[in-house]
Amino acid sequence: MPEPVRRIVGKAAPLEMDDVDTDQIIPAQFLKVLSRKGLGKYLFYRWRFDEDGRPKQGFILDQEEYRDAVILVAGRNFGIGSSRENAVWALMDFGIKCVIASSFGDIFYGNSVKNGLLCIKLDEESVKRLRGMAAKGELTLDIDVESETIKLPGGETMSFRLEPNVKKRLLEGLDEIEETLRGYEAKIREYEAKMRPFKIPSKAVMPIE
Repeated sequence: MPEPVRRIVGKAAPLEMDDVDTDQIIPAQFLKVLSRKGLGKYLFYRWRFDEDGRPKQGFILDQEEYRDAVILVAGRNFGIGSSRENAVWALMDFGIKCVIASSFGDIFYGNSVKNGLLCIKLDEESVKRLRGMAAKGELTLDIDVESETIKLPGGETMSFRLEPNVKKRLLEGLDEIEETLRGYEAKIREYEAKMRPFKIPSKAVMPIE
């Protein structure tokens, strides 16, 4: 089960790019890694390393002032492309707890909810403004999931909206299985109690030659 997500406080890093797909977030050659732990080193791999695996210079998350960033302010259509859940795992293992964008790929958004990565949708002007503030390397945000607000330096707040079911799952740390059990456990037990034990008729057993 994911950890409950109630409040996120930390530095924001700007990603000045639209249409970031899941292959850019984590390339396909790293999907064979079975453990979620350690995937962060492959995050945005092609932008951070050359073909020989040597670090490139200049990528935003590798810059000193953003090394401890926990919030990523992106552009439109973040997380489009394939359904690979590894993209969410890589972001979270790297230390990213929240992505702010004007829109997200549907499957990526669903995978984020399942794993406890907060995705906030804001209008494009608000996103551009936050990216501009983050580009100065000093933007710390205080995000409250319960009140659906983002507190900026100086006391200004922005509001965002989460679907009620998404908000509940984030606040309580529910995955799909736990949510199903909480909502239907009594009916599942009632159904199981009515089931007859399954037995193979003796005539159906084939003799061993």
